[in-house]
Amino acid sequence: MRLAFASILLGLWAGSAPALELGVTWLHRVVPPPPTLSNLDPVPGDLGRAGAELGLRDNRTTGQFLGHGYALSAADVPAEGDILAVARDALAASPFLIVDAPAADLLAIADLPEAQGALLFNAAAPETALRSQDCRANLFHTLPSRAMLADALMQGLASKRWTDLALITGPRPGDQAWAAALKASAAKFRLRPRGEAVWDEAADMRRNAAQEVPLFTQELRDHDVLLVADEARDFARYIAYNTWLPRPVAGSAGMMPVAWSRVVEQWGAAQLQSRFEDMAGRPMQDRDYAAWAAFRALGEAVTRTGSADPATLRAYLLGGEFELAGFKGSPLSFRPWNGQLRQPIPLVTDTAVVATAPMEGFLHQGNELDTLGLDRPDSACTAFD
Repeated sequence: MRLAFASILLGLWAGSAPALELGVTWLHRVVPPPPTLSNLDPVPGDLGRAGAELGLRDNRTTGQFLGHGYALSAADVPAEGDILAVARDALAASPFLIVDAPAADLLAIADLPEAQGALLFNAAAPETALRSQDCRANLFHTLPSRAMLADALMQGLASKRWTDLALITGPRPGDQAWAAALKASAAKFRLRPRGEAVWDEAADMRRNAAQEVPLFTQELRDHDVLLVADEARDFARYIAYNTWLPRPVAGSAGMMPVAWSRVVEQWGAAQLQSRFEDMAGRPMQDRDYAAWAAFRALGEAVTRTGSADPATLRAYLLGGEFELAGFKGSPLSFRPWNGQLRQPIPLVTDTAVVATAPMEGFLHQGNELDTLGLDRPDSACTAFD
């Protein structure tokens, strides 16, 4: 199915045509959310796209003084639609794509003949394998991987000396992948497993959480923290304060590692939050931030190189001079071995930031942000060599 591109109506400034123009397509696979126990957190219809729109506005603010023009088109592909046909149309118009789609779609798009020499940005898929054995030379990642999020959480727990961990895993594939990342990170930072259980999704948590959760957690050995792996944040919301032992909850509820949250306020983040809410009418979320960072990274590269050539921009993004002000307290940059955007990871509750990883004391010989996720020796990616 070929879909027409809907241009985002944020017109260029009045005056002569810019000397340099860069067009970007935000390409979105519409994936219906799984059924959940609660409808308190509906998925916004413009999730991700709104972040790209703010990135467009920010790039134009700088570009108007340099004669650089930016444009954004958006394409939504239904769950059963032909995303490769839409990607080919987009690549025929511009070699720059911000993709909000599952990992399988990302790899299929990156492998298109039309995509060779293009620059694609992953703003939605957390799979660590995309940054390792399944990496592609034309695919950059502005969303943190599961490994980055898990390492941030484990650093936070280790810094508090909460070393004994129990784990509840949800039944869905994403839950199991998140649990695997948590367990691998716990081993990396030498935290101790103290039991694991798989959640029974047949339980009616809205009515019986006070009865179900204590019985379910009673068999876990004594622990400092109860981890919950529930990527949809479905049953996880009912775990805290209902456990058999009075213990803090972390992972998908309680203290959570995130790319972004409405509670992040330091380092100018409150100003970014305000501009986003004025534009979108809602708080910025992880995928919004990832799409914003992708478009801003392109804009920063264009500003510094004075070029819209994909090869030139790719080389600059992977070089040592590139830095992006990401409102997280440290400059962001791309790892030259797998295209992952280095970034601090806030550890948050629903109402506040608890800490920001990397935590003090977790050192690295090059960049302390590389203590989060796959460092060069850990990644099986060879496409960037």
